[in-house]
Amino acid sequence: WLPSDNMHHQWLLLAACFWVIFMFMVASKFITLTFKDPDVYGVKQEPLMLTAMTKVEKIQVPEEKRLPEESQNKPTGKVISEDLMHQSLVHVKRIELLSNVCRDTALRNLSHTTISKFVLDRIFVCDKHKILFCQTPKVGNTQWKKVLIVLNGAFSSIDEIPENIVHDHEKNGLPRLSSFSDSEIQKRLNLYFKFFIVRDPFERLISAFKDKFVHNPRFEPWYRHEIAPGIIRKYRKNRTETRGLQFEDFVRYLGDPNHRWLDVQFGDHIIHWVTYVELCAPCEIRYSVIGHHETLEDDAPYILKEAGIDHLVSYPTIPPGITVYNKTKVEHYFSGISKRDIRRLYARFEGDFKLFGYREPDFLLN
Repeated sequence: WLPSDNMHHQWLLLAACFWVIFMFMVASKFITLTFKDPDVYGVKQEPLMLTAMTKVEKIQVPEEKRLPEESQNKPTGKVISEDLMHQSLVHVKRIELLSNVCRDTALRNLSHTTISKFVLDRIFVCDKHKILFCQTPKVGNTQWKKVLIVLNGAFSSIDEIPENIVHDHEKNGLPRLSSFSDSEIQKRLNLYFKFFIVRDPFERLISAFKDKFVHNPRFEPWYRHEIAPGIIRKYRKNRTETRGLQFEDFVRYLGDPNHRWLDVQFGDHIIHWVTYVELCAPCEIRYSVIGHHETLEDDAPYILKEAGIDHLVSYPTIPPGITVYNKTKVEHYFSGISKRDIRRLYARFEGDFKLFGYREPDFLLN
């Protein structure tokens, strides 16, 4: 019976080993589920259901486990964070500059305006997402209107919006702030995300001149047939000259301290060349973000993110180089214009230059 007894003990020992190994495997799985790195998954050190953990892994870290340890230390997240921090810092500095210039009493006449119906007419409303957008023509506003039209639900995508609808405010589903009661206006100004876009003031004037008086669209004949003749009659030195409106005439009109009597005749058409101050009242309205045309590739995604709509819509593709400041073009347009007229023009737009951090155009003034 002795051999049989030894064999019995061996089987018991083997069974005990299997039981220990099994318990060790269970314990390991529990430890793995309980102490996953919280920085990777964005959760506290708590037990996770296996299915939930697997789902998070698939969405957030699909490649990490397959990479060598040294590759896992690549600071991709850090780079993204630094980029966002840089963008935030840029926009904080823009708002700080704006506030400082608004407080400069020497520039008060150039930086302040009343929140009139003219200003409220420039601000478009997206109640669904609590957004206000102030229109500053010649800085890519058509594309921002398309973004808001989609957000308001008039069309499901930007590509579906007909071009003739974008500026038809009876049909595009974009209400103006002026269409609300005083209390509703104040509520939106206090609570909504508010933004607008700026551009080098002189380059914007060149764009306005080219668009309205040189490449004038057929559906806006009044710029050539009514506004241009009015400017020529008042400001052209050589009255016998029969050419259409020249940039020199345009600059002389804009720089005239008494330009307002013509502005009244031209009505809302002047929005394409009046100052940002007159359009959006930046010292009276506390805007959330001010984008720059020159950095629109970075600013557009930032604005969408800050407004909380980046997951719903994208800013249309920006053609390469279209937002870059073109000093050569500016020099070309101003080359035949007297220093006196350029200085008078700058005197009118000085507030725009200083409020938004654009350098004084010394190469034109001196």
